[in-house]
Amino acid sequence: MSELNHHNDDALVFLDEIGSEHATDITTPKLTWRIMIIDDDPDVHSATMFALGNLEIQNRSLSFLHAYSANEAREILAKESDIAVILLDVVMEQEDAGLNLVNYVRKNLGLNDVRIILRTGQPGYAPEIDAIRDYDINDYKTKSELTRTKLYTTVTSAIRSYEQICSITANQRGLELIVNASTELMSLKGLQNFSAGVLHQISKLFNQNIEGFVCGPLDDVQVINSISELLVIATSPSFSSLNDQMLDRLEADNIRQLIQRSITSRQNIFGPSETLLRFENVAQKDIYVFLQIGVSAMDKRLIDVFCSNISVGLNNVMLTSRLHKYAYFDPLTGLANRLKLLQTLNETLQSSNKKGVVLSLVDIDHFAETNDALGHQFGDMLLCSVAKRLLNHFGTACHLARVGGDTFALLGNEKLVSPENIFEIFHLPFDVDNQDVQLSTTIGLVRLENYDGGSSDALKDTNIALKRAKAHQRASYSYFTVDMGVEIRERVRMMHALRAAFENERLFVVYQPQIDMRTKSAVGAEALLRWKTEDGTFVPPDQFIPIAEYSGLIVDIGEWVLRSACFELVELHKLGFTNFKMAINVSQAQFSHPLFLQSLELALKDSQALANCVELEITESMAMTDPELLIKTLLHIKHLGVQVSIDDFGTGFSSLSHLQKLNVDKLKIDRAFVNEINESSDEGSIAKMIVQLSKSLNIKVIAEGVETECQAETLMSFGCHLAQGYLYARPLSKDDLRSWLEKRAS
Repeated sequence: MSELNHHNDDALVFLDEIGSEHATDITTPKLTWRIMIIDDDPDVHSATMFALGNLEIQNRSLSFLHAYSANEAREILAKESDIAVILLDVVMEQEDAGLNLVNYVRKNLGLNDVRIILRTGQPGYAPEIDAIRDYDINDYKTKSELTRTKLYTTVTSAIRSYEQICSITANQRGLELIVNASTELMSLKGLQNFSAGVLHQISKLFNQNIEGFVCGPLDDVQVINSISELLVIATSPSFSSLNDQMLDRLEADNIRQLIQRSITSRQNIFGPSETLLRFENVAQKDIYVFLQIGVSAMDKRLIDVFCSNISVGLNNVMLTSRLHKYAYFDPLTGLANRLKLLQTLNETLQSSNKKGVVLSLVDIDHFAETNDALGHQFGDMLLCSVAKRLLNHFGTACHLARVGGDTFALLGNEKLVSPENIFEIFHLPFDVDNQDVQLSTTIGLVRLENYDGGSSDALKDTNIALKRAKAHQRASYSYFTVDMGVEIRERVRMMHALRAAFENERLFVVYQPQIDMRTKSAVGAEALLRWKTEDGTFVPPDQFIPIAEYSGLIVDIGEWVLRSACFELVELHKLGFTNFKMAINVSQAQFSHPLFLQSLELALKDSQALANCVELEITESMAMTDPELLIKTLLHIKHLGVQVSIDDFGTGFSSLSHLQKLNVDKLKIDRAFVNEINESSDEGSIAKMIVQLSKSLNIKVIAEGVETECQAETLMSFGCHLAQGYLYARPLSKDDLRSWLEKRAS
């Protein structure tokens, strides 16, 4: 029921007595405490308003609602809100009307905050103790004892209780909102979305639209000279033009001063009509929230709780941003990394706009040597200098990435991403740490216009083209072709098949006898590796040996061949072939392995083979790769008593001075020079020269690939007496070798 209802004359007189000023206040919207009087006696209404009408409680005046029956009260309570105190008559149209209304207010309407004061003119009807015990009321007074002072005291106490309950309720609601806000904000991705979410949640917390903006992150900034220095992340509508500096200068300066105070004090700033919130985070990049609202002391505590909870979400956002950066960008150069390139490349391949698009890999030549010579720090600066020049040259016209230690990727139109343009970038030297460094680069490229594979395939094929260019000539380039892909895939297939064959013991050793052509007696054998596949076919050594060397598997295979040959040598000696020698091929990868000498010593020890009957064959190209290291290693081998021969002699580019220093025991004439010897030709001069050279150096010589009597007789005429080849025997299994030797001995 509306205020001053029933046109009560006493109430009107009472209002006249209060004065016109108070009457004006009644019609002027302002904060008041709402008091509801429920009594069937109009005089009670008039007396209550007379007693309380011109008073203020907690700096607020009072406003009144009137009901003259319990039913009328129910109608009003169903519509009205924010009622602080109900002054309720116990006995009205019915004897228990007031008490029943209490239950209705609490249970049916759920109004638990409102304070209910029972008043009765019949003190004996409802005993005070019983009423307070059985009903949710806050006070029980007889009308006769409620003088103006006591009424004021009772109502004031009830209003204070109501205010505290409202504050607690508001805080509970605020805490619930904060918890929900934290949950919602945690689901947002990206700093901009998170910042906009913070502004939205603050408005929900205060239950009103609050204007403001979020700025930052401010990294190591101590002084803000201008509002334009702020990095604005999110704004409310009225601040949407903040970056355009359309704010009033005074207002902008005021905001700047608030932020400056927060930077200095490292805390939130609360002004009369504005608030500045500061958020720290694990990334040590402060975030600031400016709000056009002043907050009360109680709201400040709520804001502090809000800030604490939101900081957790901000930390997650910043950590996620950092993880995203580390996941997709190279920390050294700031360029995209391999993963980001694959993502971009995948989008390009799936789009219809890939006509003329090229992916290229740019590899810096001899970067490892520069890194080793000048240090990793210098190498890092060099890489950053290269990245900077690539960015300056290509800008945003193509996608740039660093996909390896010294390898960069470019994705863009072939007119831009061309070998000529890339080579031009490296034409001038790079200034690194006050030094001019001249670089060259090798490039692999793939055209994507009609490319059928995925992003990983494209990057892999570009790398194949790069390796082809490196194998051909440094500082060159190569475009990927289908043939390259077939070749490399066949190599990979064979590599896996070879590893499986080795692990499943499908590799085996055969032995080709070595003969003294003068006596036709066997003086030794060369251990040769063979591979028989599951279907019974043989893979030629010239196909799988390079694969074994390329994959590094040759180290393990070579050690196994060495041990197998040594054990077989011991068995042959036990059979009576005591002067028999065993020649074993050693690859460059195996020979240069740091554990090679240890594996050699262990093979001799475990097999008990005589070292002077073991001969290691190294190629001529190995002898010239690192002569000084080779000399040191050969000295150790010779110290063990093991002999050394140079295989395929004459096919490389030996230095005679180095050959003398190597102190080898034997030279092996390559089969290509032996094949030149035939009955209808005088060829064979190279073989003759090698024999003469071996005599001058006092080194033994043996010829391989001898297949005819003519070749044998010619070689003997040159002075070469040792040979191996089909003329005497093909490579034999160990059982066949023993049988062959026993037959020749008999």
